[in-house]
Amino acid sequence: MNETIRLLQAHRSSRSYKSDPIPEEILDAIVESAHRAPTSVNSQQVSLIVVRNAASRARIAEIAGGQPWIAQAPVFIAVVADLYKTALGVEKGGAEQIVQRSLEAVISSVSDVGIMMATLMTAARAFGLGIVPIGGIRRDVRGMIDLLGLPRNTFPVAGVVLGYIDEEAPQKPRLPIESFRHEEKYRSEKLKSAIDAYDHTLVTYWKKIGRKDGLSWSANMAQYYSSYSRRIKAIAEEQGFTIEL
Repeated sequence: MNETIRLLQAHRSSRSYKSDPIPEEILDAIVESAHRAPTSVNSQQVSLIVVRNAASRARIAEIAGGQPWIAQAPVFIAVVADLYKTALGVEKGGAEQIVQRSLEAVISSVSDVGIMMATLMTAARAFGLGIVPIGGIRRDVRGMIDLLGLPRNTFPVAGVVLGYIDEEAPQKPRLPIESFRHEEKYRSEKLKSAIDAYDHTLVTYWKKIGRKDGLSWSANMAQYYSSYSRRIKAIAEEQGFTIEL
């Protein structure tokens, strides 16, 4: 099998790290790989904040709801939607940036963050590092903004933990492929049976690895997606993302 395909298909989130530092040339190569990733209209509307300071990583672990691997691993990279940068370009071009008030700006910048995250994770794994993406930084967005010194028109969307693996995690099973791949049109009739099968598979997986609190996929989705917090919207508006247009 092609090595890149093998690497992608072997993805897993690692949550046990050694404290060994990542050599500077390897970290530089990972960041440069992300720097070359595509962005909407060449906006380059994403910035990375590389965090190696132990106290800062401990604070991020706290912000993210108590995720110790953030403090344990030597590097955390925050991936930031950055329309402050683009505003400077718009100003130099003789206009005023208003795109941050649109839903389009949110969709395009978060899409670019996702591309950047995928590139970072793949590059890191290519160097034999473990990774785990962290969305939990949005539990306290204001805390992240203050910690990272982020200006207006920026938003810390997510981050990635990088480090050398101490204990490798098993690969978590996924929903059946027919729930993911649709030919020509969306095939909703396949989903219920696929979800039923996956619920059974995932519960079996949790038992196999000895995790007694593991939920079925349906129960997990019910836990997270049956409510939402208004805090993110309020802070996004403070940052300039007002979604008026």
